[in-house]
Formats: sequence, structure tokens, C-alpha cells
Amino acid sequence: MSERSNTRDFRPTAVRLTESCGEKVAASVLVKRLATRLYVIICKLDSKLFNNVICKPRPAVKRLLTFSRTKSAVRTTLSACIALLNALPTQAVEVSGLLDLRLATTNARQSWVNGGLDKTRFDSSGGALRLGQAMVRIEADLLDAVSAVVVVSASDDRMGVLDLTEAFLTWRPVPTSPWKTRVRAGAFFPVTSLEIGYDSVGWTPQNTVSSSAINSWLGEELRTQGVEINVSRNGRSIGSPHDFGVTAALFAGNDPVGTLLAWRGWSVGDRISGLTESLQLPDLPVYRAQGELPDQSRAIHLFREIDNHLGFYVAGNYAYGGALELAAMHYDNRGDPLVLRSGQYSWRTRFDHLSLRWRGLGQWEFAAQVLKGDTLMGPSAVHLDYSAWYVLLSHPLGPGTATLRFDRFGAQERQSDAIRTDPNSEDGQALALAYHWRITPALSLVSELLAVQSDRPARRLNRQASGQATEQTERSFTAALRWHF
Repeated sequence: MSERSNTRDFRPTAVRLTESCGEKVAASVLVKRLATRLYVIICKLDSKLFNNVICKPRPAVKRLLTFSRTKSAVRTTLSACIALLNALPTQAVEVSGLLDLRLATTNARQSWVNGGLDKTRFDSSGGALRLGQAMVRIEADLLDAVSAVVVVSASDDRMGVLDLTEAFLTWRPVPTSPWKTRVRAGAFFPVTSLEIGYDSVGWTPQNTVSSSAINSWLGEELRTQGVEINVSRNGRSIGSPHDFGVTAALFAGNDPVGTLLAWRGWSVGDRISGLTESLQLPDLPVYRAQGELPDQSRAIHLFREIDNHLGFYVAGNYAYGGALELAAMHYDNRGDPLVLRSGQYSWRTRFDHLSLRWRGLGQWEFAAQVLKGDTLMGPSAVHLDYSAWYVLLSHPLGPGTATLRFDRFGAQERQSDAIRTDPNSEDGQALALAYHWRITPALSLVSELLAVQSDRPARRLNRQASGQATEQTERSFTAALRWHF
């Protein structure tokens, strides 16, 4: 099994195949049955729910009805996984997941998820009890050095409820020296942050409910659909405290990246976009029928290929023992900003980022990250510089861990921006105070107080939130009960 899976071992509930041949056969059969069962459920939803319930479209049902937009892609992926599992010999298989239930209260009027320009994920109209996210991750060893991973997720603020989050193959040849190689191909999160645990099931921070503004955006708009190569040196194998590695990738399908950042702005939350879902932009004049960009649809698909250009990123990381970690990346989607397809423009989006984590003073942990970039759409229809940074401090307290995080974020239109009636600049900051209590190895409770202050001139133009002040402060309290299995 991969190194990632070895970092978390909840044997009472996880399906693990490392003990005996009999267990391997049983677990492989179980995974096939789970995938088949999920496929059957989706088919039943298709034939019953959407045919019988559509005549009674209550608000809670409307979100389920839109599942028809994504069920085809998810069903196709699952059927391919079933066929693949049936064709493979009984190799090691692991099923893990996350169920995250929320109790939340907030003064936010209209979340960006509901077409507003507020910065937080939930607003006061959605009720206090929410499904933050539910994820199931299936990893199967196809060969001695090749594994396959599929992650399916659900949340109650997603138009289609259920969607595919990641699906990729990994090749890890057995190292014969301190140098190791890993190749991934498919759709996956790039390794861009030290705030997000790479061994986590999804793009989820460990000690807070929300992610920083930087990693909130990366979870929403970024996904690698291509090939990534990582070469690293493990210093411990030769008695050295120095570990380092380099990563390079070529990808397609991330042409709209920058759309949310320009027309919605930064956010502070933990929502993870599905690979096939669409998101609704705020109702701004620029892409209405009489606006300057009438061909731009309000419903955007973030991971669509538009201009047939490959993007790339290169990254490096360094660690000194268990005390210091550094990571850096340059990203360029190489989008052609003049191409329009199916109501969606391609954006040319680039950024550089640097992150740091230090554990050099007792039990204190310090983390920081900075990101700076620019994005362009059309013949300078939108030309925006953006930046964000955060600092985070954690320390054990009682039975858990207390964390304090401060964010700064902003965006500034360039003088070359051609549409002056479409303001996309903003400035903001956020403060989060969280406490993570691990009740059992598999069950944890994370509570968080969050305040986000922001100034965005475009708020006065949003038809769905008329009369909203450009400057506002959102406050929320969230308790998240997380079960890892």
C-alpha cells in the first residue's frame, strides 16, 4: 500500500489487506460489492427519484434533482472501477473515508455558494445542522508498484449532492537508493500546501474547520488533470536530517481557473468542488444579456478543457528532521484568454506560492503561506493581480489542540482592465480560533470561531443582494463532528 495510506491506520473500521491472503480476497470482494451497491443506488435515483419526486419540487428536493447533471459522470466512473476491480487479481485494497457533520451559526446574509458575495461557506438561511462533507476513498494495489485511487464525495450545498473528487493511478517503483520516484496520472489535488495534510482523505485541514483563504481557493478552483512526476530523497535512509524533492506536472482541463477569484473574490471555508459540478456566479451586470460579456454563463464548470493548451507547474520541497518544512510552487495554466466555448471563457492564470511549517520550540507549531499571481480573460476584459497570506500557530491544550490563524487577502485590477464598470478589486482579512479534540482515534470534534472582514465594491451591483454594503464583517461559530473510517 502507498506511503500515504500508512500514515493513518484505523484498523477497527478500515478495510485493510496486509495480514493474509484470505483477508485480501474478502476485502477485495467487499470493495467490489460496495462499488456495485453505490452504482445501483445511483441508477435507482435516476429511475425513481427524478421521475417520481420531480412533481413535488420542495427546496430540499431541488438540490437532489440537479444530481442528474453529475450522475452520468459518476456512474460511468463507478462502472469503470467495477470492471477494473473484477478484472484484477485479488491485490491489497483499502477503503477509508470521512463523515463530517456540522452545527453552524452565522450572520452571513448570502453565501457565495448561493450566488452571493459573502466570504463564508454557509449563510443564515441554510439551517444550523449541515452535512459538511462525506467522502469515501478506495485505493487498490493493481500491481506491486501501481495503485488506483477513487474518491467520491457529497455535501448538502452541492448542486448535485454527490460527485467525483479525485481519480488517479500512482506508480511508485521500489527504491534502490535514497531517491524515490512517484508518478501520478488522472485527476488529483496538487501538493501545494502544508496546511492541508497530504495523508487526509480530502482537502481538509486537521486542526481547524475552515482552510485559509489560499487553500480554500485551491480546493475550489484547482485540480490537476494530467501527469505529475515527483523525485525525492529520503535523508533518514542515509543518516541525514535533510529531505528534499522536486515535482513537475503537465495538465489539461483547468482553463476556467481564475473565474471565481475575479467575479466572486476570495473565500474562507472548506468547500471542495466536485470534478463535474457547476457553480453559480453572483448576478452581476457584466454577463447579463445587456452586459459587456453576454456570452459568459453564470453557471461555470471549473475543470473544463476550453482552449486545448496544456498547463504546467513545478514545485520543490525541503525538510530538516521533524522541525522544519518548506515548499514552493510555480503554476501556469497557459490558458488562451480569447477562447470562448459553451458559455465559458478560458483564463490565463499564474501564481507563485511559498509555505513553511516549523516545530522547533517545544510543542508549538508555526505555519505560514504566501501566494501571489495574476489572471487575464478576454482582450483585457478582466486583468487582475491577486495575493494572500496567512500565519498559523498551534499548541496542545488539555485533551486537544488550540489553533489561531490570521489571513490577509486582496485583488487589484490592472490599468489595462478594459471593463471599468465591472469592479473586481477587493481587500480583506480573517481571524480563526479553533480547538481540535480527538475523542477516539477515529472520532474528533473541531470547533471554530471565525470572523471575516472584507471590502468588495462589486457587492453594490449584485442583483440578488441589492442594498448590500460594500464593506462587511461576517462572524460564525461552527462545531464539526468528524468520523474517519
